[in-house]
Amino acid sequence: MLVDAPAKLNLSLRVLGRRRDGFHKVETLMTPLRGLSDQLHFESADSYSLECDAPGVPTDGTNLVTRAVRAFEQQADVKISYKIRLEKAIPHGAGLGGGSSDAAATLLGLNALYDEPIEFDKLSKIGASLGSDVPFFFFDEACWCRGRGTDVEAAGIEWNEQVVLFKPGFPVSTEQAYKRWKYSREHADIPYGPQEIAGVRMVNDLEKPVFEKHLFLAILKRKLLATEGVAAAMMSGSGSTIFAVLEEGVDGEKLAAEVKDATDPGLWTWYGEAG
Repeated sequence: MLVDAPAKLNLSLRVLGRRRDGFHKVETLMTPLRGLSDQLHFESADSYSLECDAPGVPTDGTNLVTRAVRAFEQQADVKISYKIRLEKAIPHGAGLGGGSSDAAATLLGLNALYDEPIEFDKLSKIGASLGSDVPFFFFDEACWCRGRGTDVEAAGIEWNEQVVLFKPGFPVSTEQAYKRWKYSREHADIPYGPQEIAGVRMVNDLEKPVFEKHLFLAILKRKLLATEGVAAAMMSGSGSTIFAVLEEGVDGEKLAAEVKDATDPGLWTWYGEAG
């Protein structure tokens, strides 16, 4: 069995305060990026094992795929006998949900292979125990995610915009971004305000703490907003990806190359459609 694990974009991310359990209360609008996906190959085997084609990605018990496997075994009372081969396309530490999507894809794949012993609501709760973004990936559409991100509701919108993603060589710690959120300050010459695109009010409250620590990301956003053909630019999640929403008819690959030449030739880029 082959299962796709798509990336996501945060079109809006508001941090509403700290919860009693230590997590932050958020309200975020997320949409899948179907053209950018990891892939999980499930092959029958004598016992469970995990392989990954990306250097540096752990294949031990810390990987969210393995954690999802162990949680599924416990809840379904089965012993997993599949080798999972994970092919990575979503970069790590990018704010694109790669690990969370892999976990959701693992749970969905196993549930199908074992004749669906776990109902959808229970499967979503298992996902929530693995990470705040995981329940979103059980939906195949734009959703509002609230609470600590695990309360998911279909947004009922079609946001089919052309986007270019830009990720530098460094990741951003989600934990540190939230920890710095309350006390961080804005750079005076960087725009942080809402942007209205295709009926969505785009804003990201984590830009302030992340940009304070990683000035390059702030400069990259400012550069994109000043680039002809860019209708909006914002950070996804806690970064380090900055994405540009393109005006109609703009050549995304050409724009990506021009921005790389002007900022950092080592940037990872992706061009495609969100939603």
